[in-house]
Amino acid sequence: MPTNSVDTLYTRYNSLNLSGKLPYPIFARAMGGFHAFHFKNNQILTIIDFTKVSTERRCYVIDLKANKLLFESLVAHGKNSGVDYAQTFSNKEHSLMSSPGFYSTAETYLGKHGYSLRLDGLEKGINDHARTRAIVIHGADYVSEKFIRKIGRLGRSWGCPALPSNLNKEIIDYIKNGTCLYIHTNNQSYLAQSPI
Repeated sequence: MPTNSVDTLYTRYNSLNLSGKLPYPIFARAMGGFHAFHFKNNQILTIIDFTKVSTERRCYVIDLKANKLLFESLVAHGKNSGVDYAQTFSNKEHSLMSSPGFYSTAETYLGKHGYSLRLDGLEKGINDHARTRAIVIHGADYVSEKFIRKIGRLGRSWGCPALPSNLNKEIIDYIKNGTCLYIHTNNQSYLAQSPI
């Protein structure tokens, strides 16, 4: 790696105006995985920050070629991962928990939640059962400011990173077909197992 790579990364972070939104160490880790794994489409990077409370926007879609933050969105976590925060994670079927780590986005389809995007987990033992668990990106009415005002928190999924219904299709069309998705947590078990 070039000696100025850290400086270059920090310059990119600043140019994306991520300060105050996404902590730099999370961005740096996401970029590390982006370079460590192979992605068919290396233009788009999506980062979900599960250290944030669910009522905050914690999904960031970045166009690395244009050096532009495209979306900053609410995103749900699994109902058994926690109430306001995602704190517990699993790679097991029927756990109704989120799985952290690096994913490659795959193909779209129309399912029970409408337009959806399949995900392939890239970290063995951490999220590599995503496809068999049907962990996908889909839209949901419970991912909205209206739901937060009514219930006092965001709704939760069965483990999927669900998006607001009004943004779902637009975001999926940007990130589908082989882009990098990184779901971050400070969970020590994950960080100890992850190869990144």
